Amino acid sequence: MRGRSKRAQEGTTLIEVLVALLILSVGLLGAAAFQLNALKYTDSARMTSQASFIAYDMLDRIRANSGADYTVTPPTSGNLNVARDQDLYDFASNITTLLGSTATGSVTLNQRVYTITITWDDSRAANTPNARRSLVLSSRAAVDPVVTP
Repeated sequence: MRGRSKRAQEGTTLIEVLVALLILSVGLLGAAAFQLNALKYTDSARMTSQASFIAYDMLDRIRANSGADYTVTPPTSGNLNVARDQDLYDFASNITTLLGSTATGSVTLNQRVYTITITWDDSRAANTPNARRSLVLSSRAAVDPVVTP
């Protein structure tokens, strides 16, 4: 009888090994997918942080040089003699360098409130082609004039 029970058990270790290998491979594929998504979202968060740094830097430059008009088109080259031109050139080049060649930025002024808008391609994290993401920063850059009655 012992010989028979031993024969009935032949091959089960091979099946157990195959099932264990299948479970392990599914787990590893899940871990790889998790890692890929983490990389995508980390890249998206990095780009959002960079856009925030660029926008706050530009707002600080506007505050430091409050008499200049920053709503003009950025120059194609830097000009160290004119602070506004150098600031706008740095703004545009930082956007292109850090956020990609398709990224854009603009500065608008409405009733003494500056609005800085930066838009970049975030299709990698969105899993759709040409997905654009924007960061908008608005702030009053100048003190309201004192009105005497």
